Amino acid sequence: MQSNKIKLLQMLTNFHIGGTERQVANLARGIDSSHFDLHLACLRHSGELLVELETLQVPRSEFRIGRLYSPKTIWQGIRLAHYVRRNLIQIVHSFGFYPNMFTVPIARLAGASIVVASIRETGDLLTPMQRRVQKVVCRLADCVLVNAEAIRENLLEQGYDPSNIVVIRNGIQFAVRAGGDRGAALRRELGLPPSARLIMVVSRLNRMKGVQYFVDAAAVLAARFPDVCFLIAGDGGSKKELEEQACRLGLGQRIVFTGFRSDVPDLLSEAAISVLPTLSEGISNTLLESMAAGIPVIATRVGGNPEVVEDGVSGLLVPARDSAALAAAAARLLEDEDLASRLGQAGIGRVSELFSIEGSVHQTEHLYQRLVEAKGHL
Repeated sequence: MQSNKIKLLQMLTNFHIGGTERQVANLARGIDSSHFDLHLACLRHSGELLVELETLQVPRSEFRIGRLYSPKTIWQGIRLAHYVRRNLIQIVHSFGFYPNMFTVPIARLAGASIVVASIRETGDLLTPMQRRVQKVVCRLADCVLVNAEAIRENLLEQGYDPSNIVVIRNGIQFAVRAGGDRGAALRRELGLPPSARLIMVVSRLNRMKGVQYFVDAAAVLAARFPDVCFLIAGDGGSKKELEEQACRLGLGQRIVFTGFRSDVPDLLSEAAISVLPTLSEGISNTLLESMAAGIPVIATRVGGNPEVVEDGVSGLLVPARDSAALAAAAARLLEDEDLASRLGQAGIGRVSELFSIEGSVHQTEHLYQRLVEAKGHL
């Protein structure tokens, strides 16, 4: 019966495609509706993932805030508190810095039985003041959920209570590779030669994603491998700067900036190598999706990447900010097809074993149930 379900509210910034947003959408689709009465909320009701969520009979509410301490935010906080009380929400779970800052104190004041905060990156984009404030706010939460051991270690160094931190890694849904006519059509659309080997990056385009080092590496590889082209799928504030960099390096038509794409699995099906050159990371969905597709991966040795990739076994790891090492790793895979194949196959097995969406959803459900039972509400 409805009254026996755990009433759960998950709050995120928006529904645009990103690692956190994708995980929330996966949870929403996978969570057991016979045990959980799920409500979704956001600070901006926009984004490509809304289409996927239309089929779910799940309430979605917007609490559009301005600055964290503005009158508008205070009013939205009152609305959120009323929502929690009116719907008898037992668990409030927020994802990311701004949702944590807004939601955790309000949920606690509104009388939610359990409050969960999620931190899904090492905080390199936060100011020292933002990190201090987040730490204070997270003390109000019953649990701080992170998606990588690297993030847990980072929080412990900041002085977080180790007993309140729980690690549940991202999970992904395995996608079917396109290939065939679809792959040929994509190459024609993007102006790529039918026989070119593609090295691909899927990323938001900002300085912390390290794509500038990939472009430098691409220039080295282009001179050495005439049949190799480069694909950068994603958008962001650094796109124009990266395009200018590629032009200066003479990459010309050898590199394609696709902008935002909703068909990343199809693009990945055409890739010979997938690269994650990021300078900071939790657990990357793109890395998992590439490995699940059997594509050999190269990733920087930062954040949670070493938890995903066993260097030399299921992919290659290189130092961050090192375009020469990145180029050398890619050249190694281009020259040794047997190695590339072995790494790709090992990647499939590793993701299947450790990073399935079913496992992630099950662990999250178990966490929720454990927290409710600890409060004596079941």
